[in-house]
Amino acid sequence: MNTPPPPSAPHRSARGIAAAAAVCLLVAGCSGSGGTSGSALGAGSRADGARLKVALVTHASEGDTFWNLVRKGAQDAAAKDGVDLTYANDPDAAGQAALMRDAVRQKVDGIAVTLAKPQAMKGPVAAARAADIPVVGLNSGIDSWQSEGIMEFFGQDESLAGRAVGDKLDELKAKHALCVIHERGNVALEARCAGVKKTFDGQTDIVYVEGTDATATAAAITARLRQDPTIDEVVTLGAQFALNAVKSVKQSGSRARVATFDLNQNLVKAVKSGDVQFAVDQQPYLQGYLAVDSLWLYKTNGNVSGGGVSPVLTGPAFVTKANVASVAAFAAHGTR
Repeated sequence: MNTPPPPSAPHRSARGIAAAAAVCLLVAGCSGSGGTSGSALGAGSRADGARLKVALVTHASEGDTFWNLVRKGAQDAAAKDGVDLTYANDPDAAGQAALMRDAVRQKVDGIAVTLAKPQAMKGPVAAARAADIPVVGLNSGIDSWQSEGIMEFFGQDESLAGRAVGDKLDELKAKHALCVIHERGNVALEARCAGVKKTFDGQTDIVYVEGTDATATAAAITARLRQDPTIDEVVTLGAQFALNAVKSVKQSGSRARVATFDLNQNLVKAVKSGDVQFAVDQQPYLQGYLAVDSLWLYKTNGNVSGGGVSPVLTGPAFVTKANVASVAAFAAHGTR
């Protein structure tokens, strides 16, 4: 494996599929020689003996169950590694950037951050690098993490996932899909719908809704279904929005089916009952867990997952009525 650069050095621009990197990390950790910390350090300890401090900064909205899974994974990794973890979130890009700058000023030992709106995070990431604080990305920003100088990335290739959904809709003989984007300008969400449109042989329409207002979201979907009865598939980009869409289908009298990206405990029940055809699971718990664990590995053993050139992919995986039982128990525990 090539020796990875420290976080303050520019990253190489090559990208590749990271399945092997993911397996390596999960089984034994991919070794590298970047960083100044050595394996002689105690678990979760800095050179001065203090516990490592890691900040997780996301673009999550309050009450979004998806992010509870990300946070749970991060907390479990921190507990295992003996790391002090702080969590902060703001769906506003400027607010998220300010939270990351706060973490830099607090002189944490590592930062994990989402890049839903990458341009807004360029300055804070540069500030962290200038302070020799390693930064890893997760969830959003798979096309931007290297150019921003981030050390590692854990998440789903959203364009690939969208294309997979388009293929799935063709298998299900759908003809007209409505793709619901709940946050305008979020690069991950835009990539999902663009991917669906690229491979789906039928017609794909996009509707933007206010994701922080469940009532308004349901009303917007209901209106579109009433307006166009040829829509036979509603594709949402989050579990709670799929449940809104199920209600909208019933209220509108539409015959459309519902499919979604992302998973939570209530969505598992909806897949079991057949209200939702399938969900694309990007494993948010795993994203949070690996992001925090990777910073511990880097600080205590110099490891860099993917060698600093490839993302570690956590999805996509399809959850359908045929296999939902295999994830139901984990969903009940709050980890899927």
